[in-house]
Amino acid sequence: MEAVMTVVARRESQAARDERLGFRIDEETKALIERAAHLERRKVTDFCLTALAEAARRTIAEHETLVLSDRDRAVFFDTLINPPRVNEKLRAAFSEHARRVAR
Repeated sequence: MEAVMTVVARRESQAARDERLGFRIDEETKALIERAAHLERRKVTDFCLTALAEAARRTIAEHETLVLSDRDRAVFFDTLINPPRVNEKLRAAFSEHARRVAR
């Protein structure tokens, strides 16, 4: 069963590699990448794909994750559960948001 899953996973992986991404690098960077791939006993392409995907996931997570302290989390959820009454400042803030962002 495990061998079958490995073959299926390989086919899916190969099928997913139809797209290309090309770029030029300097000789020193290429040598560095080749050395690192060799140390991990991996092909350069595999090493690069893995490293780029990890870096992309990390960057996206850093930009899409909000980390709050316990106090800030409590204030945030309390505000969601018990929202403030709409006042003139809040109306002005929504209007300003609509003017700047929601076009």
